[in-house]
Amino acid sequence: MATTNWASDASHSDIGFKIKHLMITSVKGNFSKFDASATTENEDFSTASITFSADVASINTGNTDRDGHLQSPDFFDAASFPKISFKSSSMVKKDEENYTLNGDLTIRDVTKPVSLDVEFGGIVKDPYGQTKAGFTIDGKINRSDFGLTWGALTEAGGVVLSDEVKLVCEVQLIRQA
Repeated sequence: MATTNWASDASHSDIGFKIKHLMITSVKGNFSKFDASATTENEDFSTASITFSADVASINTGNTDRDGHLQSPDFFDAASFPKISFKSSSMVKKDEENYTLNGDLTIRDVTKPVSLDVEFGGIVKDPYGQTKAGFTIDGKINRSDFGLTWGALTEAGGVVLSDEVKLVCEVQLIRQA
């Protein structure tokens, strides 16, 4: 079988997350600088070996003050831990469109296993002759597991931030020559 290499198409991908604020709404954010790659046997993603990294300093929630706080030692500590990374251990095909992606996620030098739900959108050739594969990736992590433990309480004793963070990603990969 032939090996196929894939690289992220950053201009058509979004690495996002959302977290409950005051437990009544979610705040959304994303990382604007990231890199992902996959190696597969032909175009069968059940054989995929996947790596991913994001620059913590590229975090964007639409609020400059909040982004600065997230980059501080209270949260990601971008100066000491500039990257978030992921390395797959398996990609389990459930049916033609759905997979479970298992691997190790590293945040703040803490590595934990995670399982993510992947919806495979298919493979197409774009107007420029590039072969692309598309994926929707969803999952949940507990931020405290990775040392992201900052918290505060409201006057009534309510939680300001949930421990649960939802990962919401749209990823296009480009087949490499």
